[in-house]
Amino acid sequence: MRNTVWLLALAATLAIPVLAQDSADASRAAIRKVIEEQQAAWNRHDLEGFMAGYWNSPELTFFSGGHESKGWQAALDRYKKNYQSAGHEMGKLEFANLRIEILGPEAAFARGEFHLTMTDGKTPHGLFTLVFRRFPDGWKIVHDHSAAE
Repeated sequence: MRNTVWLLALAATLAIPVLAQDSADASRAAIRKVIEEQQAAWNRHDLEGFMAGYWNSPELTFFSGGHESKGWQAALDRYKKNYQSAGHEMGKLEFANLRIEILGPEAAFARGEFHLTMTDGKTPHGLFTLVFRRFPDGWKIVHDHSAAE
């Protein structure tokens, strides 16, 4: 009997890291999907769809160009002003060198590069860090720090 309990305890101990890795892999895949869906939405000029990857809250933070904006609506307004107003275009967006780190069951961050290709041949690009949080409806970006080169 003691041997059976010991074997069960040992099996459970060995299974926990495997389960944790499976959970981390599933979280990485879900986060990657959010980012891929954002890229697809951007490339069809759908800013509302792009913003679906962000936490729709006044607590969302966005750092870019030495400025901080706070709130989902402020981020959407900024994107509309910079990419959909007269004289501006969205271009074609590509993300590259994406690395996703799981910090715990409810938190993760992603790092990578963004590349825009504009019709005039310009290619704005830069780096980003995204902080993700898991909500009942899935992973959402709660903080975005993007820096153009």
